[in-house]
Amino acid sequence: MNSNQTYIMFNTVSVGAAYFMLGLSLWLAPVDLSTKGYWAMGILLLTGSHRTDERISAETTAKIEKARNEKLISEYVGKE
Repeated sequence: MNSNQTYIMFNTVSVGAAYFMLGLSLWLAPVDLSTKGYWAMGILLLTGSHRTDERISAETTAKIEKARNEKLISEYVGKE
């Protein structure tokens, strides 16, 4: 397993543990159900926002890599 896969696995486990602890604290919080529902909606919306940011970041990174590769190829072909 390379370091990138280890890093991804560590992050996945960390996020899972954080959601478990957050869910447990939400379940055990001494507040009424409507407050718990409001908090849960906030957690879901923040999670959705984060996932969207990750997708946009990945798309941007892919575009930059593609442009860089095209530039390298055009420079290589131009030297021949």
